Amino acid sequence: MRSSLPSKAAEIRAQLLNLIGSLPEGAALPPERELAERWQVARMTLRRAMDELVVEELLVRRHGSGTYTSRPKVAKWLGMMSFSEVIRRRGMSPGTQVLEFRQVRSERAVARRLRIPVGDPIVTFTRLRLADDVPMVVERTALPGAYVPGLAATDLGGSLYELLDQRYGIELVSGTLRLEPATPDSRTAGWLGIPTTQPCFALHGVSFDRQDHLFEFTTAVYRGDRYAFTAELRMPTPTRLSRRGG
Repeated sequence: MRSSLPSKAAEIRAQLLNLIGSLPEGAALPPERELAERWQVARMTLRRAMDELVVEELLVRRHGSGTYTSRPKVAKWLGMMSFSEVIRRRGMSPGTQVLEFRQVRSERAVARRLRIPVGDPIVTFTRLRLADDVPMVVERTALPGAYVPGLAATDLGGSLYELLDQRYGIELVSGTLRLEPATPDSRTAGWLGIPTTQPCFALHGVSFDRQDHLFEFTTAVYRGDRYAFTAELRMPTPTRLSRRGG
């Protein structure tokens, strides 16, 4: 989640994040009065920073008891942001394991999704994405081979979008996705370290570059116990009706 705090509260938020990172899950924070004195800050400013971390599920307040650290779900914004960037914004370290990598000729279903002729070369790969070494997502991706000559499994240890931009000049500018509830198959569950009965999110998406070329098709399975999706909603600008009617 992007912080909207003023500079002083944002500074205190950073100190709170450092404190949370040093404590185990479920540990009690020192009282607000003590923290305010330690960091030489007004309690109102401290509380505002703490309120945001409560919303983000990094902290939980228990009435009459105090404030405690918690294991939050990672909030993924439904927008154009890579997994690596989402995880870094949460103060965690992203990681990637390449599970499968193939260069093959496209079959009809994949060719249709990528809008290329059947039989054209494609690159497909499966990656396990991690946050602080905890498995979070299994991503299955297909790219037109003509767009990524020389791509190898060893290139896929970080952000795919950064790689495509820096090496191939492919800049992500738009995309479409469909999100639905799912349960993982046994293989995916094994990679994620969860039972096949664990509820998950399945995300199916395509991405377009600045020339409106479709360059990626991805299906990703996100752990439902560790992930939450957030969307920013806006009301459309109302259309003013003519005084004459219409």
